Amino acid sequence: LFRSTSGDVNNINVLGPRAAAPPATGPASRPTTRPVPYAQMRAVADQLAEAVLAAHATAAYHNRVPLKIAARELTLKSRRPSPELVGRAKRIVAGELKPKVPNELAYARRTLALADGPEEITIPLQAVSVGDLGITAIPFEVFAETGLDLKARSPFPATFTIELANGSYGYLPTPEQHKLGGYEAWLGTNRVEEDASVKITDAVLGLLGELRAER
Repeated sequence: LFRSTSGDVNNINVLGPRAAAPPATGPASRPTTRPVPYAQMRAVADQLAEAVLAAHATAAYHNRVPLKIAARELTLKSRRPSPELVGRAKRIVAGELKPKVPNELAYARRTLALADGPEEITIPLQAVSVGDLGITAIPFEVFAETGLDLKARSPFPATFTIELANGSYGYLPTPEQHKLGGYEAWLGTNRVEEDASVKITDAVLGLLGELRAER
């Protein structure tokens, strides 16, 4: 399994109703709004299959292409909870304070884990080139914005990113998303410094540049 950059996207309309079953036919049929199991999955799968089939018709084949790989480690600062937040988390975990919102107990435990954890983490990053195709591998749930930025700035004609590669260190919001807030930027969902996505982007672009220069 590999996933492209999707940390901030959802192909389901979470604010609207699920897809309904097609209307029944026949003399005894009655209208229904019963949700169809896996309807969205089937719709996405059909669109993907059609796109792959169309691309296959125009694909260029080569008997041989160069394969190259570059890797490096990058050290990032861990996010640290404030003393006030740690104190509240301890009271929630101990049962002394009732959670105000859903999942607050789970996030209280994550808060304490961050407080007791290392001040820095070192992550693996990779870049691969297959002919004129560039591939980056990042061990986070990466935002689509970061993936598009990598594609636009890559020295290769075509580039894509594999997220959650060689590890899972949580969500990777952009600095702009940290300002907006939201689930992906919550302490515990995101565990590293706020400009981590910028540092990671620069690092993997450097790896891609090394691979391109070896041609």
